[in-house]
This record gives sequence, structure tokens and C-alpha cells, in this order.
Amino acid sequence: MTADVGHSYLGRTGRSHKLYRRALATMPAGATRSLNSWPPHPLYLTHGRGSRVTDVDGNEYVDLLNNYTALVLGHADPEVVEAVSAAAARGTSFSFSTPQESELAELLCARVPSLERVRFAGSGTEAVMFALRLARAHTGRSRIAKMEGGFHGTHDDVAVSVRPSPGSWGPAHAPASTADMAGLPDGCPDRVLVLPFNDVASTTALLRRHHRDLAAVIVEPILGVGGMLPATGEYLAALRALCTELGIVLIFDEVITLRVSPGGAQAAYGVRPDLTVMGKVIGGGLPIGAYGGRDDLMSQLEPQGGTDVYDARSGGPRLYQGGTFTGNPCSLAAGLVTLRRLTPRVQNELAAKGDQLRGALARRIADGGLAAAVTGHSSLFNIHVGVTDVTGFRDVRRVDAAAQQALFLDLLTEGFIIAPRGMGAVSTATDRADIDAFVDAVIAALTRLAAP
Repeated sequence: MTADVGHSYLGRTGRSHKLYRRALATMPAGATRSLNSWPPHPLYLTHGRGSRVTDVDGNEYVDLLNNYTALVLGHADPEVVEAVSAAAARGTSFSFSTPQESELAELLCARVPSLERVRFAGSGTEAVMFALRLARAHTGRSRIAKMEGGFHGTHDDVAVSVRPSPGSWGPAHAPASTADMAGLPDGCPDRVLVLPFNDVASTTALLRRHHRDLAAVIVEPILGVGGMLPATGEYLAALRALCTELGIVLIFDEVITLRVSPGGAQAAYGVRPDLTVMGKVIGGGLPIGAYGGRDDLMSQLEPQGGTDVYDARSGGPRLYQGGTFTGNPCSLAAGLVTLRRLTPRVQNELAAKGDQLRGALARRIADGGLAAAVTGHSSLFNIHVGVTDVTGFRDVRRVDAAAQQALFLDLLTEGFIIAPRGMGAVSTATDRADIDAFVDAVIAALTRLAAP
């Protein structure tokens, strides 16, 4: 089955294959993003509109990945394109601030409960880096805690226990801290306490044992790379109470989850973190990151009375933030249009589409006795092949990797895009017909995979 799927994919993507062979000469794995280096070769796209994209071979696809959740309005939304074009015509970047910085900051602070003040960054990875520095500067502590399976970008502090293997992950109640890639500084995993997601008792014991060294706990309210697993309300409430009691800064990574309600997952759960990290949807499809929260934490970015904006020793801020493209006017313009369009009614409709997709898939998988499971929340979903019950991160790691890849390629051949790991996200441009056709395609692919 896997060989047949690969052959079909190769047969319809010849120009992508040629581009891949060309790219290998100048880029490792033929791509500038590790996610885009899957076998037998990545897909090269030329344009998109609404819920659809087209590749260099002329094949059209319904996009149910939407640049890993960033394109909440779909591709080339006319209002976003108009706003970005107008912003670019005024100037693509500046040394100094633009009025749009305050506009987007005000909009975010009005929507997201934890935001008293906010700063923009170039990406979600960069925003996480600054949020963790704020926590360390505020507490005087050096270690951080994160979830097993939690993804917060690719800088050193958080490249730990994102996708650990069963041979190295340790006991479920006290996961081992393992490096996720080569090149991390010596001792990097030792600076990170790994927590078992959704396990209140074990997390409580670990935080009480190690709190004197911990500056921050960072958590995605819905694990993204970890399998699109929602936190329980009990778990997030317990984290909030523990961090308050123990003097630890609680950080919500809402780079993905800000799309689940106007105020993000924290509004939906009714739990307010100390700091929030954002990205993706707040840039309307252009590069951006942001972090913000309590005023006493964010005030560490304020100058201390001198004229030197770089150095705290001569009146600068305790924590200096640079970034040539921070607050880029084109990203801000796209973000303003996008967030203004994401009214409560629109986000409820978006969530209903996700509920329809996951519900239909789960029913038909059960009816067909197929070896797969569906997880997610609101407009987010993940299909797991080879497992029938996914309740925690370690269940996600039991998927049949070969079958998961075969499903991905089969869906591409049928004209649908999800992530190789089975992740997806609907957009406002996704319609009911797209969802029905996608569900049919998934069930047909899973049925073929089950055939002897």
C-alpha cells in the first residue's frame, strides 16, 4: 500500500521533484524549513486563494493545514492583500515605530485577558525566548518547566522533550528531560523540568519539589506538535494556583490557540496566565510574534531613566529587546484586518466547522472499525493512524509511522493537504463541502491502508 501511494504521488508531481533535485544543491534536504523535507520529495506551491492552493504541476488542493494554523482567513484574503499592499506602498520597514504598532497592541490587550501590555517580536520562537527571559529576570531563578510533548519553537531553552522516544522518556509521572536535537549546550536538558501534561497529582509533586529553582512554567493550552491534545480545565487551574503559591511565572503559549476564541484559550478556559506568547493569526499570514502580560513583568523592558536604550548600567532597561523586523508594518496591517474579522460570531462558526470535521471522522472511523483516532478542539484537529484511543502524549507516540506517512501522501494524491503528522486546521474559507469531501477521502485512505 505505501509503495503504491508513493508511486501515485510521484506520478503527479514531476515538476516538484525536479525543483527538489535542484534545491538539494543549495539547501540541506532541499528545503529551508525542516517540516518541508518529507520523502519522496516535498511539494512546491505557486499560489493560493481561499481554501485552495495550486502546485507547480497544476494540481489543486484543498488546504486543511493553512500554514500550520496561521492562515485563519485562508489564502490571499482580499482585505488582507489590500491592507498589505497599501502598507508596502508606504514602506516595507522602518527604523522607528509606526501607528499600527499601538493599534494592534490595543486590540490584543482588549481581547486577551492576561495582557496589560504587549511587545511584538519577529516570530513565536523569539517571543517565547523573551517571555522566558522576563520570567528569569523577575524571579532571579534560572530553570524552567515545560510539558512533555510541548513545542515552543526551536531555541535552546525549549528544544527539550518535544518528541521524546519511549526508550528515553522515563516514567510517566516524572518524565526525563531529553535533548530534542544535536547542538544544544552542555547541560541544557538539566535546566528544564519536564511535566506530565494533564496529570495534576504528578505535576503538583514535581513543582513543589523543584519550585525554588523554577522561574517559569510554560504550557500550550492545547498541545500542538504533541498531538492536538486539549488541556483539562482542572489541569490549567491547578497550574495557576501552584504558580501563584510558589512564585513561578505562568506562561501560556497561545501561538496556535489564540484562534479558538476572541480571547484565546485562556478566555475559553477562564484561566489567566502571567504572560502570554502569541503569533500566527495575529500576523494574518505574515511573520510576527508577540508576548505580553502583567505590567510588573513587562515593565522590565522600560528604560530606567537614562538615555542609553541598550545598557541597564547607564539607565537602559533591565531586559533589552532588538529585532530589525520587529513590528513590521506589513505584518501589523495584515494582523489588524485578520483580528477585526475574527468576531465572536465568526470564531463560533470556525469552531463549528472543526467540530463537524472531527465528529464526522470519529463516527466513520468507529463505524468502519478502522485503526485511527481523532483529537483536537475548536478549529484544530489531528488524525492518528494505528492507535484507537489517544488521551495523552505517549499515546500519540504509538502511531504507525509508515501508515501515517501513507495517509499524508494518499490525501495529497486525492487533493487534500494536512501535516505529515496528521495535524490540520480549518479556516473561514473552508466550507462544508470541503469538509465532507475531506472526510470521505480520509476514510477511503484508511480503508485502503487496512486492506491486506
